[in-house]
Amino acid sequence: MTLIHPVILCGGSGTRLWPRSRKTMPKPFLPLVADETLFEATLGRCADPELFGTPIVVTGTAHLAHVQAQLGVRTDAEIIVEPQAKNTAAAIALAAARLPADAIMLVCPSDHHIADIAAFADAARAAAALAQDDWMVSFGITAIAPETGFGYIKRGAPLPGGYAVERFVEKPDLLTAQAFLADGGYSWNGGIFAFRAGAFMDELARHRPEMAEAVWRAVASGAKEGARFNPAEIPFAEVVGESVDYAVMENTSRAAMVPVAMGWSDIGNWQALRDAREGDDSGNRVRGPAELIDCSNVLVESDGPRVSVIGMSDIAVIVDGTDVLVTSMTGTQLVGKLSGAANQ
Repeated sequence: MTLIHPVILCGGSGTRLWPRSRKTMPKPFLPLVADETLFEATLGRCADPELFGTPIVVTGTAHLAHVQAQLGVRTDAEIIVEPQAKNTAAAIALAAARLPADAIMLVCPSDHHIADIAAFADAARAAAALAQDDWMVSFGITAIAPETGFGYIKRGAPLPGGYAVERFVEKPDLLTAQAFLADGGYSWNGGIFAFRAGAFMDELARHRPEMAEAVWRAVASGAKEGARFNPAEIPFAEVVGESVDYAVMENTSRAAMVPVAMGWSDIGNWQALRDAREGDDSGNRVRGPAELIDCSNVLVESDGPRVSVIGMSDIAVIVDGTDVLVTSMTGTQLVGKLSGAANQ
């Protein structure tokens, strides 16, 4: 089988897990679930040399030092340094333009948690096989709850190892999400994709020709500097930022999906992080000095001060330096709106 090239997207504003995550140190580079960071875990699950080839990491100058510090043994990785953040379509296009046209690329966000690595690898093999036939492949994450914070994929006709995509659905309201779950034909869109590099650029040229042309010029005029590749700033500045979902996946006639249940979480807020960690018999998750009495499903994280909680359920208490966050789990979706999160 042709080796799969991981394309790891590193970015983010760091606001949804404030105060632990900051603009200067967003969640990919933090050890949130285990001792290794989410970025290191992403590299690790793409390390099998019989399945995966050389990784490409796409990041910005603000996070370059973190990427370099956490690459570990992956000294073979190429780091594409975006001159500006232009969303996922352009970031993926930069990697595709740097790869041979026949290379199979597996696009992985750097800030997700996946518990079942074997299931991830099986899905990568199935997605790569479809990508070799020029399908634009999404991982369809098995929906286990009526989540309103994720987009959904409606399964269509069967394909070898997967399905054609009938349609992509924006983040639904709760009643719609409940209907999707009951239907059984909808999966979460986890933002993990497989493409043949040349086929992706062809689709991008078909649906977003100006973006494709600007990316090609930025790569052609770019400069290699050790492990780093710097696309040319002037042509890349012409790119209108857009997600890969809007630019390609929702427009192509070759959209496919591979269903997978792999213990996936986007660690999108404190509730998601709580649920990704192992809890005690009462569902409490604690890091740092803390005492909990008569509590259930409480998340406590402190980098120093002792936290005491009595008689509470479904809350998070986060202490980072002089910043303290106390929120209900239903309120975790609003953390990014805090002025402290926006300004730090």
